[in-house]
Amino acid sequence: MRVLWQLLFTFSKIGAFTFGGGYAMIPAIRRETVENRNWIDEEGIADCIAICQSLPGAFAVNVAIFIGKRVKGIAGALFACFGIVFPSFLAITIIVIFLNQFEENVYIIGALEGMKAASVALILVTVYQLSRNILKNVTGFIIAVLSFVLIVFLDVSAIFAIILGGLIGFIEYKIRKGKK
Repeated sequence: MRVLWQLLFTFSKIGAFTFGGGYAMIPAIRRETVENRNWIDEEGIADCIAICQSLPGAFAVNVAIFIGKRVKGIAGALFACFGIVFPSFLAITIIVIFLNQFEENVYIIGALEGMKAASVALILVTVYQLSRNILKNVTGFIIAVLSFVLIVFLDVSAIFAIILGGLIGFIEYKIRKGKK
């Protein structure tokens, strides 16, 4: 039961103090689950991110469910999911109640603009941390660059890039395995 409460608290903390959406939460999720709690390793978090970004639904919720399930089964998935969702639910409820007062407040608008800019940095930190652990060979680097070019410059769906990356990775693995 202690681990369930740790999952709830950990993901509530991440949900409450991380701004910018699911991808901006990755550094906090990684730090808490890999470094602080040892619930998952570097390769596991990379797999989690790859799987969860290709699933429908909110990315951070998918990650919380994935890690919670891995740590403590279905109950862990539920506690982690509730933890990541509840702070946003509470914040949105409060904002909706007081929306009229926030809408024109220059201080609130300015603070939100600053938080959005800082969120870009969080995403770049995630890219840096993941690239160090994932892009260990030329194929991985090529897949990353190719996916970036397809998505950003050729307006290809991210789902197609993920499927293509999976296919290239599978072929490269089979070729490498065949050589051994």
